[in-house]
Amino acid sequence: MNILVITAQKPDSTGSGVYAAETVRAFSSAGHDVTLVAGIDVADEATLPEGVAFHPVRFRTPELPFPVCGMSDQMPYEATRYRDMTPEMCERFKHAFDQAIREACEERFPDVVLCHHLYLACSVTVRCVREVAEARGFARPSVRGICHSTDLRQMGKHSLEREFIVEGVRALDCIFALHEPQKREIVELYGVPEKRVCVVGSGYNDELFNPTGRTPHVEGAPAHFLYVGKIWRKKGVESLIRCAQLLETAPSDITFNLVGGYNDEREFAELRTLADASPYRFDFPGKVDQNQLARIYRDSDAFVLPSFFEGLPLVVIEALACGCKAVVTDLPGIRPWISTNIPAAPVWFIEPPRMESVDEPVADDLPAFEQRLAKALDTAAAAPAPSAANFAGIERVTWAGLAEKLIA
Repeated sequence: MNILVITAQKPDSTGSGVYAAETVRAFSSAGHDVTLVAGIDVADEATLPEGVAFHPVRFRTPELPFPVCGMSDQMPYEATRYRDMTPEMCERFKHAFDQAIREACEERFPDVVLCHHLYLACSVTVRCVREVAEARGFARPSVRGICHSTDLRQMGKHSLEREFIVEGVRALDCIFALHEPQKREIVELYGVPEKRVCVVGSGYNDELFNPTGRTPHVEGAPAHFLYVGKIWRKKGVESLIRCAQLLETAPSDITFNLVGGYNDEREFAELRTLADASPYRFDFPGKVDQNQLARIYRDSDAFVLPSFFEGLPLVVIEALACGCKAVVTDLPGIRPWISTNIPAAPVWFIEPPRMESVDEPVADDLPAFEQRLAKALDTAAAAPAPSAANFAGIERVTWAGLAEKLIA
């Protein structure tokens, strides 16, 4: 099968980027012919499996004289916010992706097209593929979209190209959602028939993220807690640092390792200053590659994600696959997905604060949220190490299994 994959972002560095890169690898390993169109900066190089055709849309060039556009307003690399794009920038964006998609279709006409994010590049893809098929007298391929939640967040925060985006999404043959609450939001926001939206969840790299070689917890040693993601207030990092002063667990009995990049230097400096003033140890090793990350998961006792907005966070799946306990904000769709797929998983869910907007918590609710977070961290720190039985079922949610669903 010829598969064309489209993503406007870099095919790495973020949860959706990893999702795109890993499913491309899974398609290729299964013997399919794969072509990738992705947005990257002029100096970037993408690492792809042998045989995967790559048609990059390069930013910071005369044609696109601005950084890659990011689906989050804070990316782990310098990025252009969609809300800041002018009409001219949008036209340049649409033209560049249109050209790359046409070139990809001319080289290898697809049987299936997969668009990551129900947003601007997706609608460009729908229009472009339809025109190429008609011009060449070919049957139109199945064009499908994958929702990653950040697209819904962009739609909820501003009106950039709204009519064009909605029109394109409504023309998709199939839309993949991470979980049922997200499916309902897609149906309501874009006005698509419910039967056209399919819940597929996410996946993980079981060859890399597994408990093999896991460092066992030593009785009396500190509990090592791990956070993975952008170092950003909207990911709950400030609340995580602040809640430490509420812990009953002594500073000598718990450490925090916050792995990830940042985009706002001022905000990062403020968070570092807050962490440095805490009696608890907070380390900030920055971004790491996937092999390093797997090792860090296996060296950690528990994982914490106090985020205020998520789809189905890949990092939670990876942490569980490596044998970690987890403390996670009880956001829509996450608890039901884990309960269905990994029913005995050692996860403590925290009631989130009320929200002012899609990703802005009500400030007055944060003290109580931080108290709940601290209580969950204390409980997880004191809980015994989980057994293999706690993670039964996770072996069924690999990238290979997900890839099969996307092209079925």
